[in-house]
Amino acid sequence: PVCCNEASRNMEQPLVVTVVGPSRDEDFDHNDPSVRTLVESRGCRIASWQQLNAGDFASVQGLIVCAHAPVDDLLLSQLPNLRVVSNYGVGVDHIDRAACKSRSIPVGNTPDVLSDTTCDMAWALIMACARRVVEGDKFARSPGWVKYDNMILLGKDVTGATLGIVGMGRIGCEVAKRAAGFRMKVLYCNRSRRSPEEEAACAAKLVSKERLLAESDFIVLLCPLSAETRHFIDAASLSAMKSDAVLVNVARGGVVDTAALFHALRTGTIGSAGLDVSEPEPLPRDHPLLSLDNLVIMPHRGSATAQTRMRMAALTVDNLMAGIYGRELPACCD
Repeated sequence: PVCCNEASRNMEQPLVVTVVGPSRDEDFDHNDPSVRTLVESRGCRIASWQQLNAGDFASVQGLIVCAHAPVDDLLLSQLPNLRVVSNYGVGVDHIDRAACKSRSIPVGNTPDVLSDTTCDMAWALIMACARRVVEGDKFARSPGWVKYDNMILLGKDVTGATLGIVGMGRIGCEVAKRAAGFRMKVLYCNRSRRSPEEEAACAAKLVSKERLLAESDFIVLLCPLSAETRHFIDAASLSAMKSDAVLVNVARGGVVDTAALFHALRTGTIGSAGLDVSEPEPLPRDHPLLSLDNLVIMPHRGSATAQTRMRMAALTVDNLMAGIYGRELPACCD
């Protein structure tokens, strides 16, 4: 009912603006039309960045960010009455949090609601690489498969192997817990050590980066992108891995040096890689990495299930409304 809308306290409905994609000009409704419905049901007006006139800037109270649209000091300076930035997703490396903090603008994101789904994607890539699923599917559909061959497309055992996790946050813990079903040894490296109780729940051991690279059969990247983690996996790191190691990246593309990864896969320095993210993203259609059979790549679909998208939309709008009305955000980055 209209009388229950939060905006009914005010004569004028709060204005919320969406920015989508690297150039901020993509259609938000194409990304998730449910967000508009949720925002309007809470008594707010919603518009895209392109729909704003200069006279509208001062009316904007909420900003919804999607698909890594950059939020920088210049954009914030144009919105003098902005009260909240609500990011549709977990990663916020595209948002200048220092600039937001200097203006007392809270930044919300959507953790927890996508941890299981992203973990599932990590495991999908692990299994696809280990058992060469994409190569096998392609071969089984081709004219070349005319008889059974006992020794083609040999894969790599997951059960009993060593799993290395870089970034032991919410998703990292879920990846580790699932590894127990495969009787895997789990190593991790992280900015800080998890509590003894958390380590026990995940059956995971904190080790150095050097030991993790040297001992792991499968390495999953889950760390946020920052100045410290950019190209965390470079040529030297790849050379330190086992020759049949599988590298899986469901973090950010910039955590891996793309050129170094191509060289390592092409020369057999490592066995294979599974990527849900890349740098740049998407890769140019003629990028040499895309020609390799020992690469499995997804178009950044880590959290892309219907159920998770609904939960993300709801939390994005909950963060938005809390910020507009001066309440604590359910999921605040600061």
